[in-house]
Amino acid sequence: MVKKSNEYLSRRERQIMDVVYRRKKATVSDVCDDLDDIPNYTAARVLMHLLEDKGLLRHERQGQRYVYYPTVSPRKARKSELKHVMRTFFDGSPRELMADLIDISQKEMSEDEWSEIYRIIDDARKQGR
Repeated sequence: MVKKSNEYLSRRERQIMDVVYRRKKATVSDVCDDLDDIPNYTAARVLMHLLEDKGLLRHERQGQRYVYYPTVSPRKARKSELKHVMRTFFDGSPRELMADLIDISQKEMSEDEWSEIYRIIDDARKQGR
């Protein structure tokens, strides 16, 4: 059960979730192997337990170790984090967020990408989102 999935994730928690998503499942040792700068095994274990308390991970015991699985899809997790960024840095304004995203990305976007963005916006307007 998701207890607090809308809570802000720290940089380290996001890194751990990235490892678990990339691997589809992970042990504490897997996380330590993938994150060079994690202080130690105990720190990783505590953070994974916190992520479990937030409802983002669940574990199964396999022999002497716990294997952790994500409980939230990557898309849902991205949306939650993006909402946090929008509230924190853009005063809750989707327009301000989009304006800055376009400003920093426009030189790197192809015509096909622009067309897709226009299509997404048009579809959202038609659906009343």
